[in-house]
Amino acid sequence: MASSSTSVTPSSHLATKLAHPRAISSHFSSNPNSLNISFPLKNGSFKLRRNATSITLKTLFAHDPKAAVVTEDTWEKSVMNSDAPVLVEFYASWCGPCMMVHRIIDEIASEYAGRVSCFILNTDTDFPVAEVYNIMAVPVVLLFKNGERKESVVGTMPKEYYIAAIERILKS
Repeated sequence: MASSSTSVTPSSHLATKLAHPRAISSHFSSNPNSLNISFPLKNGSFKLRRNATSITLKTLFAHDPKAAVVTEDTWEKSVMNSDAPVLVEFYASWCGPCMMVHRIIDEIASEYAGRVSCFILNTDTDFPVAEVYNIMAVPVVLLFKNGERKESVVGTMPKEYYIAAIERILKS
């Protein structure tokens, strides 16, 4: 018996991060022509279609980032010229530990809204900024005040490490 695979075509960038096609296709052993999965995710759902029957499944969790993206083009305005202290997470899309830090930074962005500006910077696409700050590995979180680097947290740390660094910046 020949093995069959199921084709999964995500329609959003987020879907590719949440569900790798092989992970999904390995759960379905059917004729590839009779199974169709689509991921609109705009309304928090995805569709599973087998033959003529369509089922809409609602997602229970979708990541809604609180930290804004900063790039080489927006760095000067967003970080260096900010009136508020700034936290920047340097990450890479392929980095598993970075995803854990993302969650922490998003919590911090919500908790410190109005007091600290939180950003994320992809080192793969904005390497020149990472190079200026000698970022050799990710994740790294840098804290700035008045355009000057004041604190850094290297690696995946508990939320308390980031909070302590922020509190030091706020008190200085």
